[in-house]
Amino acid sequence: MRRRLAIALAVSWGVSLPAVPVFAQAPFTVGSITAAPGTVASGDLVVAPRAGDAGTTIPISIVHGRKPGPVLALIAGMHGYEYPPILALQRFRASTRAQEIAGTLLLVHVANMPSFLGRTIYYSPVDGKNLNRVFPGKADGTVSERIADVISRQIIAPATHVVDLHCGDGNESLRPYSYWITTGPGDTPAVGKQMALSFGLDHIVIDTERPTDAANAMYLSNTAILNGKPALTIESGALGQTDDESIARIERGLAGLMKSLGMTATGPDPVQHPWWIGRNEVLRAGATGLLYPQVERGQTVAMGALVAYITDFAGVRLEEIRAPFDGEVLYVLGTPPITKGEPVGFIGAHAEAPRK
Repeated sequence: MRRRLAIALAVSWGVSLPAVPVFAQAPFTVGSITAAPGTVASGDLVVAPRAGDAGTTIPISIVHGRKPGPVLALIAGMHGYEYPPILALQRFRASTRAQEIAGTLLLVHVANMPSFLGRTIYYSPVDGKNLNRVFPGKADGTVSERIADVISRQIIAPATHVVDLHCGDGNESLRPYSYWITTGPGDTPAVGKQMALSFGLDHIVIDTERPTDAANAMYLSNTAILNGKPALTIESGALGQTDDESIARIERGLAGLMKSLGMTATGPDPVQHPWWIGRNEVLRAGATGLLYPQVERGQTVAMGALVAYITDFAGVRLEEIRAPFDGEVLYVLGTPPITKGEPVGFIGAHAEAPRK
């Protein structure tokens, strides 16, 4: 009643009152970092030391809008040699205005600091583990498992949607694509599909083979999905390069995704004619030695085509890796070192547009 009376008096007297934020949010806290509505806050999540390692930190930013909305977690640097996503999040943080968005962005700038500072592909130089194979992690595990645990509890848990930002590692020549993961409860797969379309990459891998046990999810995005949070994994960039095209592609994708989630009013439209990839297979090395790729990323290959061969260190050919079906090369290794069991390339075949 007093507020209505004050408004009436103000109108009659020609006086303006301060605006009342009808949809004001509470501050948002992750770890020791708090952002007030309409502000950005940055800091580190601490991965405490344990016997055998000194622990590490995870640099993050919270971009907290004035109005309620989705909590979108954007995670870069799961693999330390994958630079375009890391640079894209720096640029995205600088260009995003907290006062103008609905909801909250949680930016993980470098998830795997040991690998980033150690300049290693795939594996941590501390414990030899692939961070994106140990989710949801262990609070009392190795450093990679503890990083995964902190991200699971402090980033994935408060999020409503998650994007795991990748690119071709320092040894991978990769064309851009995303993964639509079809597992998960309720409408999680359907929302994930719309996230993939909204991100705008024109090649989308239909991934039907992720683990279904949340306690052994392995992958960051799968951890989110199995806990009912729609998630997306994208790939943009290759061979440890920092080209502007790969970085800008990620920025455009994030802008399109935020628009689709109602976090912003403007942004790119969803991809109109995606190239859905059904059958897909990672080709793995059967020997250790030197790899000689015989195809390029994005190249179409027929079943039986020579993708690469491996020699020993004297140059004797040990193995030929051939395409298992007609398809497109999504990535192929572009550097000589190869270890038995490691990926050589990734082939995908076109599929009809999924209905669900």
